[in-house]
Amino acid sequence: MITFQSLTSKKAIVAYTSWWAFWVFIHLYVLLGFNIAFKVAVIDSLLTNFTIYFLVLSFFYLLKYYQPQRENIFYMRIWTLLLAVFVTLFLNWLFKKIFYSNTQYLQFISQSFTIRFCYHFLMISFISLVIWVWNYLKEIQEGDTRKTQAEQLAKEAELNNIRQQLQPHFLFNSLNSISALAGSRPEEARKMIQQLSDFLRGTMRKDEQQLIKLEDELTHLKLYLDIEKVRFGHRLKNEILCDEESLSMLLPALILQPVVENAIKFGLYDTTDNITISVSSTVEENQLIIIVKNPFDPQTSSPKQGVGFGLNSINRRLYLLFARQDLLQTHSEKNQFITTIKIPQV
Repeated sequence: MITFQSLTSKKAIVAYTSWWAFWVFIHLYVLLGFNIAFKVAVIDSLLTNFTIYFLVLSFFYLLKYYQPQRENIFYMRIWTLLLAVFVTLFLNWLFKKIFYSNTQYLQFISQSFTIRFCYHFLMISFISLVIWVWNYLKEIQEGDTRKTQAEQLAKEAELNNIRQQLQPHFLFNSLNSISALAGSRPEEARKMIQQLSDFLRGTMRKDEQQLIKLEDELTHLKLYLDIEKVRFGHRLKNEILCDEESLSMLLPALILQPVVENAIKFGLYDTTDNITISVSSTVEENQLIIIVKNPFDPQTSSPKQGVGFGLNSINRRLYLLFARQDLLQTHSEKNQFITTIKIPQV
């Protein structure tokens, strides 16, 4: 696709020169048709067209620094009219000076004055209009590019803000657990500190990546689950069942941890029983499908409570990345709260 950015000034000048070379030959052909001597016709054609060429070329560079608004086009027409008058009078005077002894040509000059003026005016007007439109469209395209870049920066800033809001909640819970373990179970506290360090180090590395492989995301998720298992002990179990094909699929970095955290919160907090968090993945119709399941006690908890800040932020993040609102879905089934995430593979 040709863009105005790809049409460099050098290319524009080559095209412009080729245009005028074509009209030099047309002009020469017309003069020869009026039985004007070949040498005289060549000089007339070259001087006429290259005078207009350089004048309009100057106009082109002027419009690079001053682009009239659409409502000022009338004044540009007046300017080209005056320029055409000047060119016609100047060339008429110049040709009479050069060919002062050629009576036939001088008579031809006088008789063709009006036609020459119309030719000069039409050529200057047409080229000026083309240049104005070219610059105008280029300005619009550059404006669209700046707008797109600004929107992209705003989107990235919002994505970064969402991700940063998720981490403190988990960090504070982990620090509280470490504090509780420090006195009674110092070995587990030290282990949890090391696991938390590895987890946060991985988080910092992934902050620079927009999309990563599911295999890498699961490695990071297991670090998180190891930390939570220190907090909840034998009450928390997990199973991860992923198709081999799905492991190489791409998904937004750090998107599973908030989903699993949500599952732990609404699976463990309202019950004293052991629970199993299940994570599975498949590939369907060029989409990565990830399903996270957690049990809930219908007597003490409502599955609708599971749709809190974590899932809302993920839904917003998926929309910003893929411009779709249907990529995160939740429902309950037989005391199981099920979260389904779809990641298009583009």
